[in-house]
Formats: sequence, structure tokens, C-alpha cells
Amino acid sequence: MIANIAEIDPNWVAAVLYRSQDDVDTLLVDVADGLAREGVRVGGVAQRNLRDANGKTGMLAVDLMTGREISICQPLGSGAMACKLDAGGLAEASVAVARAISAEVDLLVINKFSKQEASGKGLRADFAEAIMAGVPLLTAVPERCLADWRAFTGDIGTTLLCERQVVVEWWRDLSARITRARAHDAAAARGASISRSSRRTT
Repeated sequence: MIANIAEIDPNWVAAVLYRSQDDVDTLLVDVADGLAREGVRVGGVAQRNLRDANGKTGMLAVDLMTGREISICQPLGSGAMACKLDAGGLAEASVAVARAISAEVDLLVINKFSKQEASGKGLRADFAEAIMAGVPLLTAVPERCLADWRAFTGDIGTTLLCERQVVVEWWRDLSARITRARAHDAAAARGASISRSSRRTT
């Protein structure tokens, strides 16, 4: 569980809840690409799945700031139809997440909180860093890991249907909230500056 949960704005953390038949990876890539075209500074990693002519699957993590593709799985052998997660690739994905947090992107995407993260592996530490940094975070959580996600986050944040429009509407609402809050803070700062100037001239 993350410390200092009370200090985290729950509106800034969203998880797309999905089932095995949902193509959540494509959804996150599409949302990230669409928002980036609108000028939103999106960072982090999304997953792109591959399938070769023999039906074998592979996984890439896409660095959303640079477009660089990072292989995050290793083939298990000539007879295997799947792959296992690659530690080197995950380390590179972790660097991409850290870079996005340091750049203070508008929206951070981390492809999913799944069984690896639930067991303390994968990008679990990066999720904690992102949430504690206070950057708006979008991820995906399979239904079977929802209880683990809630335990990890202290049940903050919101869950979203696995639908593009629902995710986009969450971002629109959050972005508007952030804009209003910044305008309020700027007005308060200007008021305080004027008050100090007035006291110095009297």
C-alpha cells in the first residue's frame, strides 16, 4: 500500500477495468495518440501486441514521449506460443516512466497493473512513484486484479469502463478541473502580490 494516501487527489488516478476479451492495449494507445495530437503532453508506456505468421505472440512497450518501441518479452522456445517478460525490457520501460514523471507531463500512462505488479514485480514501484508524484495517471487493471489494485492504492481513484469515449471524458473532466485550480491559484498569488505592494507603499 502507498503511504500518505490522504494527500493524493483521487481524481488524478484512473484505471480502465477490463476482461480477457477486451483489447485494452489498443484502447490506451489510441487514447494516448489522440490526446497527443490535440497538444496534450502524454508520457509513460503503452503496450502493443504482436503476432507472427506462426501465431506466436510478442509484446512491445511504446515510450509515449519518443515513440520508441521496447521489447518486453522473451520467446520461450520453438514450440511455445507465448513469451515471458524480459527484465531488461521492463527496466527500459521503467526509465521511460521515470523520464515522463521528471518532465511533468500532463498525463502519464502505464499500460497495466496486472499479476506481475500484484505480486510485487513488474512496474509496481513505478506506479507508486507516479501516484506519489501527483501526476495524472491512467492505467488498466484486469478484473481479477481489481482487489490487488485497490489494496495497493488504498482504494483511491476511479475505475473506468473499457470504452474509448469513457476514458476521454474522464481526461476532459480532469483537465478542466486542473485548469480551474491553476487559474484560482494564479489569481490568489496575484492578489497576495498586490496586497504586499500596497502595504509597502503606505
